[in-house]
Amino acid sequence: MTRVLVVDDDPVQLRLTAEVANRAGFKPLTATGGEQALTILREDRNIGAMILDLVMPDLDGMGVMDAMRREGITTPVIIQTANASLETVISAMRNGAADYFVKPVAPERLIISLRNAMKLDALEAAIRSERARKAGTFTVGDMIAKAPAMARVLSLCGKAGKSTIPVLIEGETGVGKELIARIIQGAGDRAGKPFITVNCGAIPPNLVESVLFGHKKGAFTGAIADQPGKFAEAHNGTLFLDEVGELPLETQVKLLRALQEGEIEPVGASKPERVNVRVISATNRRLLNLAKSGEFREDLYYRLNVFPIYVPPLRERMEDAAELVAMFIARFSAEAGKRVLGISPAALDLLMAYDWPGNVRQLENAVYRAIVLTDAAFLEPVDFPQIVAQSSGRDSAIRAIEQVPVPAAPTHIDTAPARQRAAMEQPSAPDRFLDTAGEVAALAEIERAAIVFAIAHHGGRMSRVARALKIGRSTLYRKLHEYGLAEELLNDAA
Repeated sequence: MTRVLVVDDDPVQLRLTAEVANRAGFKPLTATGGEQALTILREDRNIGAMILDLVMPDLDGMGVMDAMRREGITTPVIIQTANASLETVISAMRNGAADYFVKPVAPERLIISLRNAMKLDALEAAIRSERARKAGTFTVGDMIAKAPAMARVLSLCGKAGKSTIPVLIEGETGVGKELIARIIQGAGDRAGKPFITVNCGAIPPNLVESVLFGHKKGAFTGAIADQPGKFAEAHNGTLFLDEVGELPLETQVKLLRALQEGEIEPVGASKPERVNVRVISATNRRLLNLAKSGEFREDLYYRLNVFPIYVPPLRERMEDAAELVAMFIARFSAEAGKRVLGISPAALDLLMAYDWPGNVRQLENAVYRAIVLTDAAFLEPVDFPQIVAQSSGRDSAIRAIEQVPVPAAPTHIDTAPARQRAAMEQPSAPDRFLDTAGEVAALAEIERAAIVFAIAHHGGRMSRVARALKIGRSTLYRKLHEYGLAEELLNDAA
């Protein structure tokens, strides 16, 4: 269940807000001051969102957000305060607040804001993770790993990253061996350097040497120019040899020399070439058994297996499954241009009960397919027909899908009670279109809120505000006077 931190020095307001979060299916944590809130955030980096009061005796809300920024705490913040001045709104938004409410807040609006903030945070985390992966700066902090089975893996990654020791990553197909290799690179001084992947089982045997070590012009028919190999491409970086057990024996001799001497000999070359490459290998087979049977060189095995890391299958780390699902939903719904906000409790239970022989890769593909299939705001068991079929047999799967009730309203991934679904019957309606009673706001109120937001977003630069709202500056100033905002601006400036 996703945790929400509620921070307020007013005990009545604290209790009421915590109860709203609890009824919406979240687990509320409470703090009566800024210092206590920071202590909780430092100890638990997996809090889904924070509802923060601004005016508190020890450390105010702005101070809390300043400390969060300095310490790299990225928990989404929703401001809830009695202070409605424009200057306060601007300062809070500049400090990174995801939303801003003036007390009292309608529970429905607060719930919608919480869900939107968490969805945006999950999407931003997925984007950051993908950028880090591509840039070669993927680190331990980018890995979803709450399960104890993964704690040792990440600890070993951090230690391996600080040296150039050869690493052999073992694990079933789909567990994320390449991801572990990228984390190792990101933990060392080769972060940001080339990370070259070679699938050893996908290269035709007659081309393996050329692919790995390169070739010279005229080395064989069709070699019309010098071609660098993967070792040369990975110079000063990392070479990841996936499924290394599939390499032909004759190529293994050259690989052993490259590891021992730091030299490669391109096909057709007259002399070896020096390379500075960190080699990380991976296999889904028992490499020691292959070495004993003669299918893999024993000396190469011991050269590669200096620092072994075993990655457990997904069924042994199901504590991570819900967070993985949330990340995949955020990523694929953004890619598909859909507003999929989460997954129903029934669908999540279905995924949690499955043993995932294809591991994280299979889970990723299942969520991707479900996103493509669905037209709803939340994924249901009907969106996972293959998992239902494999879990309970084809006939019972068909019956189960036919019996899935059409949800009256969407449900959060963290098992929100069914009686709370009515609060989310229109998830696509922005909360700013609602008044404090949860009804559609008057047009003037919506326009006023849009102007206030634009001023905060553009830091009070009126020419930009006017352009963003697509109105003239004279019209903007007239509306500022109409809505009483001009006086606020003058008072704030004073």
